[in-house]
Amino acid sequence: MNIPSLARRAGVTAALLALAALFAAPAANAAVDDVTWTVRTESNSFGADRAGYEYTLSPGETITDGIVVTNRGAEPLDLGVYAADGFTTEDGGFDLLPAGEKSAKLGTWVTVDGGGVVSVAPGASAMVPFTIAVPANATPGDYGAGIVTSLATADQNAEGVTVDRRLGIRMGVRVDGELAPALAVDDVSVDWGGGLNPFSGDVDVAFTLKNTGNTTIGSVAGVTLAGPFGLLATDATDVGDAPELLPGETWTQKVTVPGFAALVLLTATATVIPASTDAAGTTASLAPVVASGTGWAVPWLLLALILLVVAAIVFVPRMLRARAATRQAREDARVEEAVAAALAK
Repeated sequence: MNIPSLARRAGVTAALLALAALFAAPAANAAVDDVTWTVRTESNSFGADRAGYEYTLSPGETITDGIVVTNRGAEPLDLGVYAADGFTTEDGGFDLLPAGEKSAKLGTWVTVDGGGVVSVAPGASAMVPFTIAVPANATPGDYGAGIVTSLATADQNAEGVTVDRRLGIRMGVRVDGELAPALAVDDVSVDWGGGLNPFSGDVDVAFTLKNTGNTTIGSVAGVTLAGPFGLLATDATDVGDAPELLPGETWTQKVTVPGFAALVLLTATATVIPASTDAAGTTASLAPVVASGTGWAVPWLLLALILLVVAAIVFVPRMLRARAATRQAREDARVEEAVAAALAK
């Protein structure tokens, strides 16, 4: 997870830097910029050395867990600690809402002890408890958020700017109930970019994945590109991985098919196989979802050359005949004038 640091000037929030994140290891490395602390999950009945917080809870259930903050610096630290909703970024990463932006789901179910502030002496660690209270009317499915530790300081190089350095740990809650994983594929677009070369051009194919179910869902996609009537059908060989999407999220997947001829009208077909984890923890594939889209691939240079050839075939003979007729008419007129002059003598 990448949780960006933020700056505020006159109410406008701007990203200043991004800090390394926490989900490949149970603790975050503090050797980034001026961050002098690390965070990790508390070792308790939920487990030790956890990479993140993962729970399966029932509507109305309440649990308590903790985050451990260690001050690696030489000065005392006063950190803000809070929960925030998570989301999938445009580049497929996982991020949390910035400070000051209100959460609407899991982030609102979390209450941090101590008023959301922790003081940590140099070289010491502090455990900050937090409580998750699932609303009694919570709908079944998956929810994503994170616990954030934050240090806001004035920027020494820019007056009136506050830099907010953040480290956090991802959290996921599955609310018990009927699970209904589903994925939709829409808006398949095809853009041929061959330029002046009609026989070879890169084709950019894009399509939108939307998690229409209530569980986190991943997917694997295949893309086939073809001309009219399936001419020169080609499978894309470099289809990147799609990120896991939380319920309700959308993400645009992009694929490039190189070296494709301009066949006037191209059709791209995306075949997407969704995958979801059931209540028993087993990940299974769902039925493939197929969607198609078309785009123009007009070989303008080739068409221009063809038009020039056709014009030459059609109009050049006409021009030559017209010129010949004009010359003949002039010659006939000259002969008539000569005959008339001879008879007049």
